[in-house]
Formats: sequence, C-alpha cells, structure tokens
Amino acid sequence: MESEEITELRTMYIFSPPEGQSWGLTYEGLGALLRERDPEESIRVDDGSDGPVSGSSMHFGITLGDEELEGMALLAPEGVSVMDCTAHTAAAFAIWLSSNALPTGAAVMFNTEWGLEAELPDTPVPEATRPRIAATFMEHLKDTGELD
Repeated sequence: MESEEITELRTMYIFSPPEGQSWGLTYEGLGALLRERDPEESIRVDDGSDGPVSGSSMHFGITLGDEELEGMALLAPEGVSVMDCTAHTAAAFAIWLSSNALPTGAAVMFNTEWGLEAELPDTPVPEATRPRIAATFMEHLKDTGELD
C-alpha cells in the first residue's frame, strides 16, 4: 500500500496512561475542556449500568480542523478514544489531549482497533511534532498486518 493511501485510512485510536499509572481523568474536567473549545460540542455521560464505575462512559464530539470526530472516555480502564480517524487527525487529538487534558509531562500510550485485533501492545506516543506522531501511527497501522 502506498504512503498516500495509508494517510487516508480510518480506524479508532485509543489513548491511555501507562500500565499502573493514572491521569486522574474525570468526565467533568474533560467535558469542561471540550466546552471551552466549542460550547456546542455534544457530550453525554452514561450511568454505566454495565460498568464498574457510576458514569462509566462519556461520549463526546470534537472538531479538529475540518474533521468532526466522535470520541469516548472511560474511567475504568482509564482512557480516551476517537473513532473513524486518520493518523494525522489522531496525532492532532493526541497533542490536544496531552497539552490540555492531562497532567504536565504525563505519558500517553496508544493503540488502535486494528492493533488490538492483531494483539499489538500499547505503544508510547512520542513527544514530537504532529507529523512525527502521525508517522508513528502509520507505522503502527503497517504493523497490524491489515494493509495487505
């Protein structure tokens, strides 16, 4: 598959703290940050009758550039995901998340829906520019074996 084609691939990207660590994520805090960006963003917290924590999932919309994405946050296991997303847009989200929603210097791990299916381990998001992060995400997509 050509590099240009890989940049257009869409999957779910999942961001989480390293195993054994926490970001101290709260739905209220994340919701407030999303509303700061755009007061019209959709945010819904489900009471989570099927999860271990009351309010066990938060669904939200976020606009990055021309992309309108749907996302989800969980407190247990802690993490944030964006659905149907390209590597470049996922990189923009990872930078926003790290710069705005997480404690300063907090490490961020990532995986994708395809990576989980291929049983790939979570990988650190590099502290780098958006193009470098996107390149890391595209290498991950190649490693899933889904591009053949």
